[in-house]
Amino acid sequence: MIVVFGSINVDLVTPVETLPGAGETVIGPSYALHPGGKGANQALAARRYGAEVALVGATGRDDFARTALSLLAADGVDLTHVITVDAPTGAAFIAVDADGANQIVVAAGANAHAKADVLEGMALGGDDILLLQREVPEQECLAAARLMKRAGGRVILNLAPAGPPDPALLGSVDVLVVNEHEALILAQSRGWPEREPDEIARRVDSECGVICIVTLGAAGVVGWQGGMRRRLEAPKVAVVDTVAAGDSFTGAFAAALAAGFGLSGALQRGLAAGSLACTSAGAQPSVPSHDAIEAMVGESFL
Repeated sequence: MIVVFGSINVDLVTPVETLPGAGETVIGPSYALHPGGKGANQALAARRYGAEVALVGATGRDDFARTALSLLAADGVDLTHVITVDAPTGAAFIAVDADGANQIVVAAGANAHAKADVLEGMALGGDDILLLQREVPEQECLAAARLMKRAGGRVILNLAPAGPPDPALLGSVDVLVVNEHEALILAQSRGWPEREPDEIARRVDSECGVICIVTLGAAGVVGWQGGMRRRLEAPKVAVVDTVAAGDSFTGAFAAALAAGFGLSGALQRGLAAGSLACTSAGAQPSVPSHDAIEAMVGESFL
């Protein structure tokens, strides 16, 4: 089973010609309301690849909560560990430009009240994987990681949104997933001179003993494990928007590991999922299915 401890949001998405600069207002023709949140997105991505998935998080008592959980419920994610609190359901405000690039502001709301102690009531074991991000309190992520490690399971941390991780949290994970910006923030926070994502991932692997994966957008992905390097190019796709591409990568990657694939096979499936997510609008509506992912893996990597 994959246990995702993370955020649950609604996304308000507006298409714009260009993303606004500081102090600038731009006008979009409309907006769409979608379920989102990094934790929820990754839970759905893992589930759509075929994993058994339980989501642990928090929502408010408002109408947005039903929207935020709708696709997760429809796809069979276990939501019995999602708590309801006296705070508004989290929300993300997303602008997407004509090239598919995005700009996102997240209001934490109920996500700030997510509690790791919910995991204490779950039957965790050595075959389980805990998937973490940084849209819920970091100390709760650390507590959740320690619970999973005591149960003998694996922990994956997606260091998003970017920020210096608690050293204790980094020391409690088995796999770290970052993009180029997040890798640079990590290196700077630890006083490392490396600035290239490949070199940063290599140092995380060698110095921290943590498998490190860096997603490179259209350039693909690089990963380091035990001194061994994996580098894959991304499949070519027609980009509609990049919202949830990283979450689709991470969720499918975790699900592939849970299914028994090694690092290279899991990277292939994560990269296919992230690429496919770019071909549709929105966060969770763009998360691809197992069959679509496997078809792209067959076309692009095998």
